[in-house]
Amino acid sequence: MKFSIERASLMKAVAQAQSVVERRNTIPILANVLIEAEGDTVQFRATDLDIEVVDRAPAKVDRAGSTTIAAVTLNEIVRKLPDGALVTLTEDGAAGRVTIQAGRSTFSLATLPREDFPVMATSDYATTFTAAAPVLRRLFDKAKFAISTEETRYYLNGVYMHVAEGDSGPVLRCVATDGHRLARIDAPLPDGAAGMAGVIVPRKTVGELRKLLDDDDLQVEVSVSDTKVRFATPSITLTSKVIDGTFPDYTRVIPQGNTRRLEVDAAAFARAVDRVATVSSERSRAVKLQLDEDRLVLSVNAPDSGAAEEELAVAYSDERLEIGFNAKYLLEIANQVDRENAVFMFNGSADPTLMREGNDMSAVYVVMPMRV
Repeated sequence: MKFSIERASLMKAVAQAQSVVERRNTIPILANVLIEAEGDTVQFRATDLDIEVVDRAPAKVDRAGSTTIAAVTLNEIVRKLPDGALVTLTEDGAAGRVTIQAGRSTFSLATLPREDFPVMATSDYATTFTAAAPVLRRLFDKAKFAISTEETRYYLNGVYMHVAEGDSGPVLRCVATDGHRLARIDAPLPDGAAGMAGVIVPRKTVGELRKLLDDDDLQVEVSVSDTKVRFATPSITLTSKVIDGTFPDYTRVIPQGNTRRLEVDAAAFARAVDRVATVSSERSRAVKLQLDEDRLVLSVNAPDSGAAEEELAVAYSDERLEIGFNAKYLLEIANQVDRENAVFMFNGSADPTLMREGNDMSAVYVVMPMRV
C-alpha cells in the first residue's frame, strides 16, 4: 500500500477516527485505525465495538492495500506536521511497518494485521430518512446537557430520538433527562421518518455525531433499526449500537397546569445566577429565587462561605413565590435559549418548573426545585 494525501484532508479524517478509540484498551487492535486505499480514495475506520466511524478522503493512490496503525500516534504526528504538507504513507508488509513521510520528516509505525480488525456487522435498517445538519444539531445540542451520568440507570445515558405528536402534527423529537432536569426538543418530521422506532442514542455517540454537523448545507442520512443507528454524510459514516432499554414515560413529568409566569432576559438571568452562585457551597449550589411583582431577587446563603444577592427587573404579575434550584441546572437551561427572553412557568415551591423560549413550544425544559 502506498498513497499521498494533503495534510488537511488526513488531519480531518484521522482526528474523527481517533476520537472514537478508547484510550485504555485491553484489546490492542482497538487502539488502531484501519486504513484502506483503493482507486482515488482512502478510507479510515475506527471502532470501540459500540461505535464505528468510517471517514473517506481523496488521495493519490499508487498502490492499493490496507493495514492498521495506532490511531492516537498517527493523529499526533499529522497534527504536528506543517500546514500544506503532502503526506506519503507506505506500507512494508514484510517488516510490519508503515512509513510516513512529509517534507524532511520520516516516521515509522508498527502495524497489526488488518484481518484482526473487528468490522461492525451490517444491519437491516427499518427506517431511513434525510435531515439537514442544522436540524439534527439543534435537536441533540439542546438535549444533551440533561443526559444522566448514573450508570445504574443506563437507559437515561443517552438521548431518546423518536417520532411524537406535537402541537401541530407529528414531529421528530429528542428527549434527555437525569431525573433532576429534562429537555424535550422538537423538529418538523422529515420525509420517510414516520414509522421510525424510538431509539436511545448513547452519550458518546451524541458527542461524535456533533462533529459531523458543523456544515450548515450538509444533508445527513439517518438510518434506524432496533439495535443500531447510522448517520451518514458524503465523507463520513457513523454507526452506533443503541442503548438496549426502555426510556421512561417523560410526558408524566412535564407540568401542564403551571400558571405563574415569569419572563426574563435569558442572558442577564444566566449572568446573575452565575454571579450569586460564586459564594455557594460546591455540594449544594443552591440559589433561591424570590418573586414579587415585576421583581426577581436571586440569593445564596452559605453559612460557611458567605452570602450574595442580586435583583433583576422581570415581567411577573402573580402572587409572591420563593423557590430554590441547583445553580448549575438553572445555568445550563438558561444557556439553551437562543432568543432574548426565557419564560418560566411555576406552580408551587415544591413543584417542577417549566421553561421555554418565549411562546415557542418546540423546546421545553423542566427542572426540579430543591429546598433552600
